[in-house]
Amino acid sequence: MTCVWDIAFADTGHPGRRGPAGAHCTLEEASGSSRPLPVSRWLHGDHDDDALLAAVTAWCTGPAVDLGCGPGRVVDALLRRGVPALGVDGAAAAVRLTRARGGVALMRDVFADLPGEGRWSHALLLDGNIGIGGDPRRLVARAARLLAAGGSLIVEVDGAATGWDRRAARIRTDSVVTEWFPWSRVGLDALPTLAEWAGRRVRRSVTVGNRTCVELAP
Repeated sequence: MTCVWDIAFADTGHPGRRGPAGAHCTLEEASGSSRPLPVSRWLHGDHDDDALLAAVTAWCTGPAVDLGCGPGRVVDALLRRGVPALGVDGAAAAVRLTRARGGVALMRDVFADLPGEGRWSHALLLDGNIGIGGDPRRLVARAARLLAAGGSLIVEVDGAATGWDRRAARIRTDSVVTEWFPWSRVGLDALPTLAEWAGRRVRRSVTVGNRTCVELAP
């Protein structure tokens, strides 16, 4: 699968500059639906994004790993709070952007071996990253294995979805269309089941604008 950051930001050298495809990046689904990807917000943030990051990072009291870190805004926000953080992403551009912000990031599949397995205080799956691999059951179970005994999983759900499903998706820009890859959407109503898969329960949630994040804790 070609990663969104390698497509949209192949020519980006630092967080303040957008690549040529950055403004025209769309997620298409095999069902025929499509939606623009918020590339500018991922890079630069906005009022709601800043408020959500402030709320979510306030939950983090120990070392955190951001799975699917994108350009590193979450890692940067954690570091600014004095929380050690590691970004993980399969796209070279995402890793480069995170490092350009002063963060630490690895180019690696989230299902591959990662540093600190079983010792992280928090694992984060934000901005739709709960859809990685198309199987949220496998993904949250894998994320839970990264956590220490008292660690929490912080996930963002899809406010427009109910339950969860598996679908085929691809990314389109003005000049590139990727191959189809498995993706998933998870609604808020699926969180109790999601928490069970992670061996945790719903501790708290925060909603800013149309985005909701939930902390799953022992």
